Amino acid sequence: MQNIPKPIVLSIAGHDPSGGAGIQADIEVLAALGCHAATAISCLTIQDSRNVHELIPLQSALLTRQVETLLTDYTIDAIKIGLIGSADAAMAIGKLLRQHPHIPVVLDPILAAGGGTELASEALLQAMLEEIIPHTLITTPNSQEARRLTRRPQLEQCAHDLISRGCQAVLITGTHEAGTDVVNTLYRQDAPPHSKHWPRLEGSYHGSGCTIASAIAAGLAKELPLVVAVSQAQQFTWDSLKAGWRPGKGQQIPDRLYFIERDQLV
Repeated sequence: MQNIPKPIVLSIAGHDPSGGAGIQADIEVLAALGCHAATAISCLTIQDSRNVHELIPLQSALLTRQVETLLTDYTIDAIKIGLIGSADAAMAIGKLLRQHPHIPVVLDPILAAGGGTELASEALLQAMLEEIIPHTLITTPNSQEARRLTRRPQLEQCAHDLISRGCQAVLITGTHEAGTDVVNTLYRQDAPPHSKHWPRLEGSYHGSGCTIASAIAAGLAKELPLVVAVSQAQQFTWDSLKAGWRPGKGQQIPDRLYFIERDQLV
């Protein structure tokens, strides 16, 4: 049997010991969607399903060496960026993105943990806006992150502000907004907003943002049109959340391999 090459997605993210988010989440998503995950760790964390208790950024030189080593060996089809950890790391990532403008980039701008711990300083926010956003195909903030990034009250204003900084599209997820349904809206520069409504699931989930961003990156790595990649990623994420479970004393964790377990039960 001839081996068929898989699309390769580079995940730049933090290490989450709980396995709910970060590098581990990205690997699960990418494997589930038929991609190979190459990874570069931006920071270490001490965390569980309840909160991040400590954030330890890696030296930016170590992050750069991880990424450069992979880029000289692999053909990277998409890049997904998650928890960054420091302004220095953001600047290092921005430099790398400028050197590889042909690779589509998905940014999940993680600013705080589900338990409330702040994960982004003002310096990191500025570096993200100035060094990474301009080289991003799509960024995927939740509504709270969108408002904090742009200091705009209305979500449409937030999206247009981010697009004006250089990214081509913004998907704002609506879990933190009121309503029976969760409304996720895709904004693009030359197209009307496109919203999808999802039944709100009970409880809260650790790693939902990582899941949707990685799933979009998988679609882009497969050369799907952006709108299709975003739509399929939302469906995959909702299904993973619906199948989620609670291994600890905090948030539920998405089951990103739900379809394997489902098929085993048939």
